[in-house]
Amino acid sequence: MQKLLLSFFLLQTVQLHLFSQVPDSFNHAVAKQISQPVYKIRPWIDIPATLVGDGLSLNGMRIIYGRDTIPQSEILTLDKNNINRFDRPIANNYSEKAKSASDLFFYGSMPLPLFLLIDPAIRKDGLKVGLLYLQAMGVTGTIYTTSAMLANRYRPYTYNTELPMSTRQRGGARNSFFAGHPAVVATSTFFMAKVYSDYHPNMKHKWILFGLAGTITATTGYLRLKAGQHFTTDVITGMLLGTASGILIPHIHKNKNLQRLAVMPNYQNGQAGFAASFKLNKD
Repeated sequence: MQKLLLSFFLLQTVQLHLFSQVPDSFNHAVAKQISQPVYKIRPWIDIPATLVGDGLSLNGMRIIYGRDTIPQSEILTLDKNNINRFDRPIANNYSEKAKSASDLFFYGSMPLPLFLLIDPAIRKDGLKVGLLYLQAMGVTGTIYTTSAMLANRYRPYTYNTELPMSTRQRGGARNSFFAGHPAVVATSTFFMAKVYSDYHPNMKHKWILFGLAGTITATTGYLRLKAGQHFTTDVITGMLLGTASGILIPHIHKNKNLQRLAVMPNYQNGQAGFAASFKLNKD
């Protein structure tokens, strides 16, 4: 690997000009790097993978939310003392108001990435970014529904003896692990933060975007706990899985060539401009 470091500055204009003594081959290389797409899609892999993931997710949702009512005899055998100490306090929770509020975050988060299209650069790659979002949601949904079917963990409210038996017997009461609402919200919000920061690598205070995503996700998780829909371990797992999906799907598709060109502000001899470093591979 041979590193070639050249510097160029912007003088009195907002356009970037290279010094005349810089070889044309370098100019062409820089122009090529700047025009490189942020994400690299392999249609023959990504499109089928996305369709399969979303298909499995939707079918899984149909299965876990179409379960039969739980027999009363089964509900009567549930004992809060059998719940681990970390999760046990949540078994006393139940709130329809908190549940409704969490639903607002859940359904409201899904179309949020559409706001990315306000940015001209992202809008130009709208189809590509949209495919990645569907892929991230497919990953989250498939893992969530598979986990719910395998774990069959009772939701906290099934242990609450103060609730009507009809409520405790709901078919979806076995879908506690892991928390789907926080997982979906995390996937959506962290996907937005990751994509926007990838298109604006020199943006300051990126932590605000990720901090906002984390706050929205944590709020959704808190509401699910208060509603008695999930235990604490369910929520933590959902938040971590959703965050990983929202960040990693764009990250693994990021164009590696972009990492070869770095452009940064520079100030020299009273003149403001930019300095660029370009790394060439040795062939």
